[in-house]
Amino acid sequence: MTPIQQWHATRSLRLLLQTLRDMMVSMGPLLLLGGGLLVAAYWWLDPQPPRHVRLATGPAGSAYAGFGEGYAKALARERIQVDLIASEGAQDDLAHLRAGTADVGFVRGGMADPVADTEAGIVSLGSLFYEPIWIFYRRDLGIARRQPGGELQRLTQLRGLRVNVDQDGSGVPQIVEKLLALNQLKPTDLRLSNLAPDDAGAALRQGRLDAAVLISAPQAGLIRALLRDPAIALMAFEQDEAYSRHLPFLSTVRLPRGVVDLAADLPPHDVPLLATTTALLAREQTHPALRQLFAQAAIGQHSEAGWFNGARDFPNTRTSELPVSAEGDRAINGTPPAWARYLPFWAGNLLERMWLVVGGLLVLMLPLSRVVPPLYTFRVRSRVFRWYARLREVEARMETGTGERDALLDELDELDRVTHRIAVPLSYAEELYALRNNIHAVRRRLLAQRPRPTDGPTD
Repeated sequence: MTPIQQWHATRSLRLLLQTLRDMMVSMGPLLLLGGGLLVAAYWWLDPQPPRHVRLATGPAGSAYAGFGEGYAKALARERIQVDLIASEGAQDDLAHLRAGTADVGFVRGGMADPVADTEAGIVSLGSLFYEPIWIFYRRDLGIARRQPGGELQRLTQLRGLRVNVDQDGSGVPQIVEKLLALNQLKPTDLRLSNLAPDDAGAALRQGRLDAAVLISAPQAGLIRALLRDPAIALMAFEQDEAYSRHLPFLSTVRLPRGVVDLAADLPPHDVPLLATTTALLAREQTHPALRQLFAQAAIGQHSEAGWFNGARDFPNTRTSELPVSAEGDRAINGTPPAWARYLPFWAGNLLERMWLVVGGLLVLMLPLSRVVPPLYTFRVRSRVFRWYARLREVEARMETGTGERDALLDELDELDRVTHRIAVPLSYAEELYALRNNIHAVRRRLLAQRPRPTDGPTD
């Protein structure tokens, strides 16, 4: 590289760096304002969820507990830790939500108070699955009571029997009480107990109970075990339509023939049953991003076909007793945004919750950005114009005769050297060359002046 090429390269690089610095300094106030507003909006909106969330589930071994493990694994992929809170059942889960000791919980239909719980800020993330009312009884009991086919079909046939209705926190006793009232039965007409499901199953098999009422999804191990036990029978609700008319939170379902064991033909015929619909409820104080994650996880957990529903029947928002949150409705019924397919959750969530703020900032910044070009122009031109003050001072001393001629020439030479080190964009070169010409004009005037005679005797 020749010396002239090296000089041009060095000068071009210096000019580029200086231009970038001028642009950054000119845009500085705007960037500071925009950054401050963006930080304030981020702090106010709090778009990123906390890393821990509490999910109220049922007792160990229940369907709720199994689903809770599935949700914990799904959210763990997004680095969210789900703390599973064991409970006695749906009623206990609702109590946790009301008390604020859980953020999300499984609650079956008929448990929540649509008015009080809505006012308390509890919302639905969607209905998840059917929970049939299973009334298991000892098969020899039906035979002993000489029922047609040895089967029990009505609640009135349980009068005087030893019947377990699950623990108080499960919500089962409250539903059973409503069913008994429709049959003009009082709780005292039956010999009721409140054993945990596993204990009730063991007592039923050992003959210490005559019947047990369970409300659970068919995924529960105890349900499947009792359905396969030849000594235990399942009571059919032949009046299922009448029950669903009196209690709207109940749905009529059919346990299809052979669905338990196709080879063994279990059950040997369709069994009409009543079912509640379990929903995933959350507190409004639960972070919106967490509600969205749970609703998305619900699709993966409950969208497959089951014993009582077809594929993609659940989750849904049609059977929710409480208002469905926007996050649940969007996840279940809406179309995911395009960026959700390409971005990790944290980035997509940040974009989704901040895009309005970013758009608003852009609208605000566009008018303010008009001040950037004048600031940039001022900064570039100031590198040239600030030397005019010194040139004017030299000129004033020359005009008034208060400066030594040689000293003034030295100062003009220094000004000339300084201006040759100034780098400006080509569009501003005119001001730079005008400064140099003015320096030369002052030098010519100074040189044109006659030197003043020195004082003192002459030879």
